[in-house]
Amino acid sequence: MTEKTENRPLTIRPRRLRLSTGIRRMVRETIVTPDDFIAPLFVRFGEDEKRPIASMPGQFQLSVDKLAEEAKDIADLGIPAVILFGIPEHKDWCGTDNFSKEGIVPQAIRAIKEAAPDLVVISDMCFCEYTDHGHCGIINMPDNDHYNPELPEGYLLNDPTLELLEQASVVHAEAGADIIAPSGMIDGMVAAIRQALDNNHQSQVAVMSYAAKYSSGFYGPFRDAAESPPSFGDRSQYQMDPANRREALKEIALDVEQGADMLMVKPALPYLDILSDLRRHYDLPTSAYQVSGEFAMIHAAAERGWLDLERTALESITSIKRAGADMIITYFAKDAVKWMG
Repeated sequence: MTEKTENRPLTIRPRRLRLSTGIRRMVRETIVTPDDFIAPLFVRFGEDEKRPIASMPGQFQLSVDKLAEEAKDIADLGIPAVILFGIPEHKDWCGTDNFSKEGIVPQAIRAIKEAAPDLVVISDMCFCEYTDHGHCGIINMPDNDHYNPELPEGYLLNDPTLELLEQASVVHAEAGADIIAPSGMIDGMVAAIRQALDNNHQSQVAVMSYAAKYSSGFYGPFRDAAESPPSFGDRSQYQMDPANRREALKEIALDVEQGADMLMVKPALPYLDILSDLRRHYDLPTSAYQVSGEFAMIHAAAERGWLDLERTALESITSIKRAGADMIITYFAKDAVKWMG
């Protein structure tokens, strides 16, 4: 039956461009490709280790030998980069393993570069996985070398932490990291790392700053994956308040001034407005981190039959790119490439 059009002055029908799969493909505005993805990896000491992460289906803590195999698989899928998180054998008050040349991440970097030389290796630069208290730097406590009785106990000491970030960044760069990604929201971290790299013949190594990282409830599964929950308090004294939007632009501006090569928003889906703001104000390459909680809740709902895993995961990833991300850190990276064919 032909639709009647008489007496209908409006002849513009956007649905014409949604009629078929082919037409929808032709007019699609946001295209996601494997080039957009960065795959997170968790590495631990040991041999032939592949420990499932219960709250993150399909994700594992890998020993260095298994990590090298995984890196090859990721590269073969056309994913250009990985970001590394280390689980040390021993933790202490200052996170010694993170700035040891034989630490878990330097070992992992060397193994990946041997197994998949063209794969870009990003080193997440923070101390929460390496400290016995689970915070992102040196904490003001009477039993450490930087104790200041004029400051509250439990306060994260900013400038001593910068010194550790400098040391660890140089060690990871010398091991072969292509990009250092400071994630602790420590004031001045980009400038400190940039200067340390330049002063140690690593000026070619880029800095991807977690420029707007929020103190988020969506990090829960990651704490299990990286074995890094704080032993007291939380990280609200240095990560951003979820209620703040204008402050994000201030933080981003500071990192740009300090020499960041790339910028990041974390988490992604609850902060797409921040990602869009960043894209409108700055031209630097921009990434967004689809964090563990975002990944886990989609899986959990799919397991209950409440939504379609593939469709919802790809829709969420597309929304992140549509909001302005040039790069998407996501635990769906490998599956997404396979789903996209």
